[in-house]
Amino acid sequence: MGDAEARRANRGWWDTDADDYQAEHGAFLGDVDFVWCPEGLREADARLLGDVSGRRVLEVGAGAAAAARWLATQGARPVAFDLSAGMLRHAAEAADRTGVRVPLVQADALALPFADRSFDVACTAFGAIPFVDDSAALLAEVHRVLRPGGRWVFSVTHPMRWIFLDDPGEGGLTAVHSYFDRSPYVEQDESGVATYVEQHRTLGDRIRELVGAGLRLLDLVEPEWPEGHEGVWGQWSPLRGRLFPGTAIFVTEKPTG
Repeated sequence: MGDAEARRANRGWWDTDADDYQAEHGAFLGDVDFVWCPEGLREADARLLGDVSGRRVLEVGAGAAAAARWLATQGARPVAFDLSAGMLRHAAEAADRTGVRVPLVQADALALPFADRSFDVACTAFGAIPFVDDSAALLAEVHRVLRPGGRWVFSVTHPMRWIFLDDPGEGGLTAVHSYFDRSPYVEQDESGVATYVEQHRTLGDRIRELVGAGLRLLDLVEPEWPEGHEGVWGQWSPLRGRLFPGTAIFVTEKPTG
């Protein structure tokens, strides 16, 4: 499953699924908010990006761009891009509802249409990275557009979740897959054409990709499931979240030297 087929599949998936996704998760994500993960960790509390006031920020795989709009309210100068026109349509509609507008760009994360060293910060909450085959190339692109000293923070499904079925209940507590099997998860239509592709990388893979791209790992955040949070998001649930992590957030920077 190469990048071209994965790109076609996932662009089609998110264009088709955008309405359902927003109907199901839009209230949780908000119109002007930065939620890192289904555990509900917010950038307003975590401050993983540092002080963004006056900084040029790129939201990678922005979806409906709620995070970029929140960043704008914090004094940042954000740009939101996504591969999916369907998700960007929701971003434009949310801008109309809230009056908070940020530049929206339809682009491929493996070929960012931005100049070298043009952003102070880059971030994504579950965007782009799991959906490309060559995530090392994506990280290299982010490194290219970051200024020295710039921060790159991204959240993904915690790699250990690959061991289990995508089941928020008891069925999701038994290990059934090898952690070391990097075969992608693929859904196909009746004719065998891929309609959804998600990639698996181990924690070690992610760190090697970061180092290979010239980035420095500052922190690896594994949000705990908070007390009182009873919501279910796909495979995320209170049952599983209180036993093992569902999200990994990598906090990195581009060295100045």
